[in-house]
Amino acid sequence: MSNLSGVKVMVIDDSNTIRRSAEIFLGQAGCEVILAEDGFDALAKIADHHPNVIFVDVMMPRLDGYQTCSLIKKNPRFKATPVVMLSSKDGLFDRARGRMVGSDEYLTKPFTKDSLLAAVRLHAGLV
Repeated sequence: MSNLSGVKVMVIDDSNTIRRSAEIFLGQAGCEVILAEDGFDALAKIADHHPNVIFVDVMMPRLDGYQTCSLIKKNPRFKATPVVMLSSKDGLFDRARGRMVGSDEYLTKPFTKDSLLAAVRLHAGLV
């Protein structure tokens, strides 16, 4: 198990349960975790924290995951920041839509600790 200390990871999800479990998994691996409840909350925090990897839930009120990802990727400062979509839907269309807005990976919920950490290692360039 590689140590992920120093890697800043943002988790954007309207589910308190998902945010908590991601925070625990990532925290145990040594990541610095930034949590956001929705896209607006996230966009305000990204500029302050400059996360290395961002996980974003697809289904959220106000600003969904696709819109949030698109806004992140349109910002020249964060264009290169890896964005991993989180969704309970695993359809081809959902994955394609994620790619269209610039997401780097698509994880299906419920995710496991291993799949979450593997995605962080991959996108933080630690593989």
